[in-house]
Amino acid sequence: MKEMERYSRQILFQPIGSGGQEKLLKSSAVIVGMGALGTVISNHLVRSGVGHVRIIDRDLVELSNLQRQTLYDEDDACENLPKVIAAEKKLEKINSEVKVEPIIADLTLDNAEDLLAGFDVIVDGTDNFMARYLINDVAVKHGIPWVYGGAVSSRGMFAAIKPGETPCYRCLFPSVPAGLGETCDSIGVLSPITDIIGSFEAVEAIKLLVGAESNPNLEQMDIWYNSFLQMDISQGRNSECPACVHHNYEFLDRSSEQQINYASLCGRNTIQINPRQKTKQDLEKLAARLKNNGEVKGNPFLLRFMPDEEITMVIFQDGRVLVHGTNDTVKAKSYYARYLGS
Repeated sequence: MKEMERYSRQILFQPIGSGGQEKLLKSSAVIVGMGALGTVISNHLVRSGVGHVRIIDRDLVELSNLQRQTLYDEDDACENLPKVIAAEKKLEKINSEVKVEPIIADLTLDNAEDLLAGFDVIVDGTDNFMARYLINDVAVKHGIPWVYGGAVSSRGMFAAIKPGETPCYRCLFPSVPAGLGETCDSIGVLSPITDIIGSFEAVEAIKLLVGAESNPNLEQMDIWYNSFLQMDISQGRNSECPACVHHNYEFLDRSSEQQINYASLCGRNTIQINPRQKTKQDLEKLAARLKNNGEVKGNPFLLRFMPDEEITMVIFQDGRVLVHGTNDTVKAKSYYARYLGS
């Protein structure tokens, strides 16, 4: 069968074989975050023949990404392409038989279940704690296995989480860490560690999809200082876990009356403004309106508006806005209100 010839070397690997390959072809995976980890994960899953791969990311390609985000190139950065659109173009050239579904969005409590439920596995390519608690709540609620991973500086870690069988993320990390924490944008990152962790995540996702036994450990490593640590988490389930024991999905609670979410993106000198009530923007009309107030550049997915030398506003179709040039929420709100209303 010609379709299977593509995967012949993978089929020769006995733990997968032809039966496992058939499972992969019929399976689906959703990757949250298409930065350094997500590009590695998606590359492996698409090449491995996972039938449907949904990729989710809120951001656009920038020159500083190219050091470690392996699917992108200088043209993507020059064109201000959303990461998922640039990734889709590359991934479809790698394997046209796989359905690659790009979603330009920020994962929030309002869309997390819609975007993640129904997939066979969820894979973490994010760089923030809140997104992981969201993923965990959806995964536990819907019984979806998922793979956690993180990398910063020269350090990384990963773990496979199977609701009902292993501790969930909330068992391992009961509370959101105080403060913004360390990120690639604040303390840097080496590209080999993101390749390594992303590859391990992809392997764990493939194991879950073919029904193989997943790694029972939380694996940690530092490739600069040559340290490696395995923590057996198989018995780490918290008997009072709000998520997997009491089924209290706090991070999916929509009771908040806040209509607009303002978040500082650590180390980026950027405020993200994310209206909870989504309205599709007519980018052409918006560009025509804004051009009298500053420089406007755009593509079918977003506008880049520069009202002055200090501030750049990136406006996405769903109304989400990145205000580059400030970490001051009040200042960002002022620009948002001045040029976009509300």
